[in-house]
Amino acid sequence: MRRFRDPETGASVRQLTDHPSIHHHPFYYVPAWDRNMRHRVLVGHRSGSPQLYLLPTDSNRLQQLTDRPDLNEWSIHPSRDGRYVYFTAGRGGWRVDTESFREEQALDFGSSNIRENGMVGAAMGTTTLSPDDRYWAVPVKTGSTAKMVVLDTDSLHSETILERDSIGHPQFHPEDSNWLRYAGPYHSRIWVMRRDGSDNRLVYRRDAAKKEWIVHETWRPGSREILTANWPHGVIAVHADTGAARKVCAFNAWHPMVDPTGQWMVTDTKNPDLGLQLFHLREGLSKPVPLCLTEATNAGDHWNVGHCPYDDGPVDVYAPQHTHPHPNISPDGKRVVFTSDRTGHSQLYEVEIPRHLGVPESRVN
Repeated sequence: MRRFRDPETGASVRQLTDHPSIHHHPFYYVPAWDRNMRHRVLVGHRSGSPQLYLLPTDSNRLQQLTDRPDLNEWSIHPSRDGRYVYFTAGRGGWRVDTESFREEQALDFGSSNIRENGMVGAAMGTTTLSPDDRYWAVPVKTGSTAKMVVLDTDSLHSETILERDSIGHPQFHPEDSNWLRYAGPYHSRIWVMRRDGSDNRLVYRRDAAKKEWIVHETWRPGSREILTANWPHGVIAVHADTGAARKVCAFNAWHPMVDPTGQWMVTDTKNPDLGLQLFHLREGLSKPVPLCLTEATNAGDHWNVGHCPYDDGPVDVYAPQHTHPHPNISPDGKRVVFTSDRTGHSQLYEVEIPRHLGVPESRVN
């Protein structure tokens, strides 16, 4: 580890990994810590292939959890009690015990390929664990059909609750294990449903004439709002029950992540890259407050268009996710972890949020 001060804000930043290979934390809305912050969870390619690692909060020594050739590195989801990390690999769903390092197969998808082809959206194969760690939802692609499979992590019984054309980036509500949101196709993006698959519905109908690009959603804790980027015009909050939408900010928030209390957000930026920015979620437009630079390469030319590029026809996307910062907030609301390839290889960084920036402190029970 090495510590340095951000040249613009003076925030204290720690580089957590330093090996000439790819490292990254989970996707931006997936927890990077357990609830009690005993350890961080990350993926590293230092052995030649992506593997799961733990980095204890009170140590600078990595603990390798897996050693397999088929890990789907963006599927990882740690349990909030710190006991397991769930992931997909090959044609199955697995969990690994963080104490004994014992792997257990929880799902068998048979001949299914699990993921779509590509490196963005549904092709990433992200999964979600309910806030009580009881249910694990996994999208599976079989031919032209996408399925949502939900596993009871106690009984290891699973069932398919939904079949449709595309299912990506699912997320359980952070306080209600009965509700999930997920991403449908780009032209009808934000959907919600109950855990049994009922009440499946589109909650926001985009302005197709303006080629709105609705992307990068997350639930807002303490509410029924879903926060999403209307790229590159800012963040909007959409009520999951009424569909009512309000503008939150009007700058190029890219992967906006909300704090555990639902009071404020952190986001990375692109075109231009302004580093990590903080902003409030109170009524009215929020002005961004700089947190630190990331100096990541932010690969992906399709983000440069200024509207939804898929409206113009098929897009050949090259956007390696480990080049995106994907900021994620700690359970105590005092730190932000992000990824940057500023050194030539993607490494994990952690920045402390200075009190003088005026962001409200999180109070989480």
